[in-house]
Amino acid sequence: MNWYLGNYWYLLLLMLLPIIGYFIIHYIHWKDRKRNLFAESRFRDVLFDKTSWFTKLFPVLYLLGFLFLIFSVIDLLGGKEEINVQQNVSNTIFVLDVSNSMNAQDIQPSRLEEAKNIIINSLQKLTNDRIGIIVFAGDATSVMPLSSDYSAAENYLFGIETSVIQNQGTDFLKPMQIAAQKFKNISKGSRNIVLISDGEDNEGHEEEAISLAKKEGIRITTIGVGTEQGAPIPEYYFGQLMGYKSDMYGETVVSKLQTKALRNIASSTGGEYLDGNNLDTVINQLVKELHQSASSSSTTINSQSAVHYYQYFLAASIFFFVLIYLFNPKRDFNI
Repeated sequence: MNWYLGNYWYLLLLMLLPIIGYFIIHYIHWKDRKRNLFAESRFRDVLFDKTSWFTKLFPVLYLLGFLFLIFSVIDLLGGKEEINVQQNVSNTIFVLDVSNSMNAQDIQPSRLEEAKNIIINSLQKLTNDRIGIIVFAGDATSVMPLSSDYSAAENYLFGIETSVIQNQGTDFLKPMQIAAQKFKNISKGSRNIVLISDGEDNEGHEEEAISLAKKEGIRITTIGVGTEQGAPIPEYYFGQLMGYKSDMYGETVVSKLQTKALRNIASSTGGEYLDGNNLDTVINQLVKELHQSASSSSTTINSQSAVHYYQYFLAASIFFFVLIYLFNPKRDFNI
């Protein structure tokens, strides 16, 4: 418990005490002068009630009453309480493939849109978890740092297109290197990656990616989007469909889901491979995976107004004033 004064300016109220004391002493002297003027000393015992020893304490009781009243206003012993709360928190980075093959429409409206929907719908079932976003193709870039601001994450996702990465391909190592940097201050027991890709155009770096993930204590859950039958890859120019990707012989390229690398990455890092073609099923499976991997962490919450003791000072003040009221029938100092 850390003690503090509720408001330091309230300490100025303590200046009232000498003022109140001055008026009490001035009143006593004024009363004595009036008695002396009213009667000679030999008649005072007959004319005036004898002052009891308790009545002589009334000035002190008044001062104590006002003192504790001021203490209650100041909230003298108000405390700042530190509360340790245990929370199960998952730190997850979504690594999203944005290579051109993710534009294929064997899943409607496209593989990329399906991947984005998986992330967005998963966020709606998370609570205190922190998430980040990395996009990759032949290169990788961070889109969002680790944060619990899910609305910001959705806004970032809405703007992601395959054009955000110019260097095409599917290099799994590049996003792992960025993720390792993001997890630098996160304990190894709570580092999670959700890798969403069609697995095509793999550049053969999954073993290096696996090695890095294991070294950094990162658990990777992979999600495959696309079908084994595949679909042609649309080519867009300023948002307009210009045709479909073709090979050097002029044949239309059919992109198919490749799961080998995705399954290898997941199993080698302690994660699971999930089929992303059924939205509801994969979301439930993914959220379950993230909850199981969440680690318990201690969070300190500082509360400036968590503890107050003004009521005790107020009770003491009322007690002194009640004593004065009960034992002073004339309702004055009676000295």
